[in-house]
Amino acid sequence: MKTVLSILSLILVPMVSMAQSIDLAAEEIKLEQLLLELRAAENNAEKKLKNKAFKVELERVLQTPEAMDYPFSKLTTIGFIDSPDGQMRIVNWNVEQDDFSQKYSCFILHIDSRRKTYYVTELTEDVMGMPMSQPTEILASNEWYGALYYKIIPVKKGSKTLYTVLGWDYYSTMSQIRLIDVIYFTGKTVKLGSPIFKIGKETKKRMYYEHSKKAGMGLTYEPQRDRIMMDHLSPETPSMKNFRSFYVPDLSYDAFVLESGKWILNEDVIGVNSESSSRQSVYVLNDNTGVVEEREIRSEWINPEDNGPGGGSEHVAVTPESAAEAAEAVATAGDPNAPEVNGRDRRDPSNLSTVQGNRRDRRRRRRRNRN
Repeated sequence: MKTVLSILSLILVPMVSMAQSIDLAAEEIKLEQLLLELRAAENNAEKKLKNKAFKVELERVLQTPEAMDYPFSKLTTIGFIDSPDGQMRIVNWNVEQDDFSQKYSCFILHIDSRRKTYYVTELTEDVMGMPMSQPTEILASNEWYGALYYKIIPVKKGSKTLYTVLGWDYYSTMSQIRLIDVIYFTGKTVKLGSPIFKIGKETKKRMYYEHSKKAGMGLTYEPQRDRIMMDHLSPETPSMKNFRSFYVPDLSYDAFVLESGKWILNEDVIGVNSESSSRQSVYVLNDNTGVVEEREIRSEWINPEDNGPGGGSEHVAVTPESAAEAAEAVATAGDPNAPEVNGRDRRDPSNLSTVQGNRRDRRRRRRRNRN
């Protein structure tokens, strides 16, 4: 009987200890110290050692379900990115190497609402991943290419939720990468990539945009229009067409628009700022004290359709809404019952050109023909 009780006690004690919550505030202070030691490391060998020590302790802390919502505000150089539905959190950071390349670490926190279970999964870099290659297939958690994520966009596809993520990678001394990927779950298993990106007749599982280190590429999500806006990239000169490290934004925009659970590429879209009249915070250098200070500025939205100051000829800006009205006017032309739409640009803004820059070629051809 004593033997049976001893065995039961050995089984029950670990279960009780696992159920006990931990003091996250106290644990965060310990993690902050380990993180400071990591950031102070002076060479690759020391950085590797300090990052491993930090990662071990962080994973232990993340195993408690309360970590899903805890702010971890003291860990200022670690990214905590939460999904809008509250079911996933990405914990992500980079360690700069002696040659200025980057090593990445990432944990995925996930709640399985059906099983009422909480999972923590580490993404580990594949040595054959970036920058050696840009994998195009669905990947397991141990085949990760390495990147920093900054946005999560849940996409419902049947009963499954696919989490579209926006990210960045240092890549090389000459170029950097913006990327769009998908993270989803099968039980506790984490998968990356899904065939939901439509570019014409082609479908891809993730998107890479390699471009010059000299210029930044905008890649943002507009929830009010259900689209991912991005700068269109073009080579600095035609002779650099085959060298992605010489691609820069060309002041036009493309977008992936969400339609029936897929991201559909629309080219030459019209970009406008979000309508807002609130105030926002900016950081500026105080000339007197030499200290960077936070200040509030007015963030007033200006309607691009309003007349400009100073008189002169009227300029009518084309917005996504006015362009859509103009396209509808073209579609209903000849119908006496159709309402009149005053739109100068009657082109369909979602179908103006192709990705490869043929728009510019056509313009050059038209100029030559006029001459």
